[in-house]
Amino acid sequence: MTNPISARSGAAARTHLSMAVGLVLATVAASAAAQDANTHAAHQDAINLDNVIVTGTRAPKAVDRIPGAVSIVSLQEVQNSLSLTEDATAVLSRTIPGYSESTQALTNSGETLRGRIALRLFDGIPQTSPLRETNRAGSFTDLGVIGRIEVVNGPSAAEGVGAAGGIINYISKTPEEGSHTSVNTRWSTQGRDDSDGWKVGVTFGHKEDAYDLLLATSFVDRGMAYDGKGRKIGMRGSGTINDSEAKNLFLKLGTNFGEADMQRLQVSVSRFNLTGKGNYTGVIGDRANNVTSTSVHGTPLGAKTEFNDFNQLALSYSHSDFFGGTLLADAYRADQHMRYPAEDGKDRQDPLLAPLGTLIDQSEVNSDKKGFRTSWTRGGLFNVDGLELRVGVDQVKDTTDQRLALTNRVWVPPMEYSSSAPYTQLSWDIGDLTLSGGVRRESGELHVDSYTTTYYNNRVFVEGGTLKYRQTLPNAGLVYRFTDALSAYASYSEGFSLPNVGIPLRNINKPGYKVDGILDLQPIIVENKEIGFNWRGGSASASASYYRSYSELGVSLSTDPVTGDFVMNRGPVRINGIELTGSYDFSSDLKLSALYSHIVGKTWFTKNGPLDKRMGANDVSPDKIGMNLFWRFAPQADLNLGATTLLARTINQGRSGAEHTSGRTLLDLSVNYDTGRFGKLTLGLENLLNKQYILTTSEASNANDDWMAGRGRVISLSHNIAF
Repeated sequence: MTNPISARSGAAARTHLSMAVGLVLATVAASAAAQDANTHAAHQDAINLDNVIVTGTRAPKAVDRIPGAVSIVSLQEVQNSLSLTEDATAVLSRTIPGYSESTQALTNSGETLRGRIALRLFDGIPQTSPLRETNRAGSFTDLGVIGRIEVVNGPSAAEGVGAAGGIINYISKTPEEGSHTSVNTRWSTQGRDDSDGWKVGVTFGHKEDAYDLLLATSFVDRGMAYDGKGRKIGMRGSGTINDSEAKNLFLKLGTNFGEADMQRLQVSVSRFNLTGKGNYTGVIGDRANNVTSTSVHGTPLGAKTEFNDFNQLALSYSHSDFFGGTLLADAYRADQHMRYPAEDGKDRQDPLLAPLGTLIDQSEVNSDKKGFRTSWTRGGLFNVDGLELRVGVDQVKDTTDQRLALTNRVWVPPMEYSSSAPYTQLSWDIGDLTLSGGVRRESGELHVDSYTTTYYNNRVFVEGGTLKYRQTLPNAGLVYRFTDALSAYASYSEGFSLPNVGIPLRNINKPGYKVDGILDLQPIIVENKEIGFNWRGGSASASASYYRSYSELGVSLSTDPVTGDFVMNRGPVRINGIELTGSYDFSSDLKLSALYSHIVGKTWFTKNGPLDKRMGANDVSPDKIGMNLFWRFAPQADLNLGATTLLARTINQGRSGAEHTSGRTLLDLSVNYDTGRFGKLTLGLENLLNKQYILTTSEASNANDDWMAGRGRVISLSHNIAF
């Protein structure tokens, strides 16, 4: 097995890694010295309450029984991120080691988990289409309704198609006993009139006897963003959150019934819309002279502004004593519609509609899915203590298409994917050892009708057809608990994903193709091997994992120099990585946490050649170090100081895919003051030192129109009052 650290060279890289390892080890040593019997008892209570995950298991499961690296982003961490920015994915970049830099835009292109695309869920419902990775699934609700985020790191088939990099499940809040209302307001600025933004949100929760209700609504108005030099940030080609408005409505209503309230029925409705206001148009930058893309007042190309319009309806039923086990069943429908900014590129032209070079058009992706998920879990199987069985079946039908909206042209024909996936999973607690293993059978069909490509791709006729996907996906793992505080694990798992089907379909430019004969439509099967440990003491915690994932027919991305669009490259992909996390509580008022991630992804330069091409920032993030300091400096006041460092990286020098990304450290600060009856005030300072930098994915691109700077300092003032 190749150590991924050997892929790096230079004293700087070794120094940063040594610092990260040293931090974790120092955390362990410091806590071990401070731990005593009283803190041990408190720690056990904390595990029971806080260290439980349901993503990938469907039933509550203690973290130290799961053979893999799982992460829980707490409500406090979500709220701290919201005090700095309304970016939906920024909290993941700050808290999850293997998650790459946030794009600060409506698009989440290049945002990967451990170098691969993750499956995003909202209360267990997919927010992405398995057919067309739109890079828009990061903005689907207001984070104000989220109570926690559960992350399963690494390939997993547990929740269905699309989890090549892992699973990110955003879980909505749960109402508390009685009636509770909170009103949240936020104002942000970068010191210029058109940079001002504001938000108002109201959340009402009620729980009484067997009934509970959660109702939340919010409105967000965003202004223009500026970089550290005071220059307007450009309008990204796949969509921007700058100069936009977002509306959100979320309703969740549940009731418990039956003997001892063992049954529950719940319905939830989510409606989210983010739309550009269309007050600015982009100006392309000059990469050679380090002039970043910017924006000026004016009407953007086209007649329609970009948007994300995500709606979903879910009905859930549970029975805690169904034939001796727990039954869970969810039925859902989700409609996801996305429009992208207008462009006048070569791939939009058609001389039958307008003279070449003059036609403006914009793409629109529509995805409708419906499905249901079931699970039945029974412990004490065959009267054996610690033996648990989980079985179920998931079904989904997804229909997705992509059109050129202004001229109503088919760009990607309607694609219909239907899947049925039964699964079974066993786990057995034998004293301090937990063994687990299972299998999921993915049976899917992709159907595409015959269609004709656009003028840019020579108007070729493509014969439709149906592809069948049949894959058996096993997993196995073990966890050994050396003490109540220390456990180690080893696991093997497989993930199943479809490639970004729309890209090869729309790029066919030669006659004679049939849908069922296109190699690029073959699935991505990822095999993941991982070892790691978790340690949770009375005052500290530490974890480490080493993983190695491989896909024989994987995906890497490059950029078309003519159109600027992504090109999908199929070939073997191997990714190795190390993740470290640590925390230490100096006291209840002073806490420090840290993380480190190192990922190396490789594919081939030439077909059937060695895997010696390093994958760039569109796929694999540079090394990351993160730290956060919490300090309650007064009974009613506290602060969070965060630092995120991306290390410099140079790869593939003198060959295709050559790339250099510069390192940077960004500081963020939030200060909270609880006034009591008048609510809580929060001052947020994103990019505290107003550092000027280029986004990592922009550095990795060769296009002038994607030479984008990151946001400079943003000052925010938030107020929350609950009654």
